Amino acid sequence: MFTVYILYSSKLNRYYVGYTENITQRIQQHNSGISTFTSAANDWHLKYSETFNSRNDAHKRELEIKKKKSRKYLEWLIEKNKK
Repeated sequence: MFTVYILYSSKLNRYYVGYTENITQRIQQHNSGISTFTSAANDWHLKYSETFNSRNDAHKRELEIKKKKSRKYLEWLIEKNKK
């Protein structure tokens, strides 16, 4: 299983979208500074996730979300998921 995820850092007031096969390990990597984009903060928290059976499907969904280039869209996805 692969997971598309949205992380949020309150320190940076930014979101990060990615996909992985191991969400727990990936969040730890983001918070430990291994990932270049997220290394400026260590308070990344999972706000949203979707699971897929294939890497290809997860990657397509990640790109679909990123193509929106919209913070409002990310926040809409997060709020929609809470209900």
